[in-house]
Amino acid sequence: MASKKTPKGGREILRAYREAAERVREFFRESGKRGGQKGGSLGGKTAAAHMTPEERKARAEKAAAASVKARAARKAKGQEGRLP
Repeated sequence: MASKKTPKGGREILRAYREAAERVREFFRESGKRGGQKGGSLGGKTAAAHMTPEERKARAEKAAAASVKARAARKAKGQEGRLP
């Protein structure tokens, strides 16, 4: 049975690949930290807390209209009720 030999430079290639992968992970970690500091999505309660009553009402009406439209579309397809 012939033994498998590592191609010349194979270990060096693997080491370089692992180092590059670590640098890529570090880049995305840092990017994520900066993105989070820019104040991404606030969430419903926090966003509502910064709105006037008129803005909250407008947002609620828009959401209700979208819900009615989606419900009507599901009913037309024969899928009544909530989504599975």
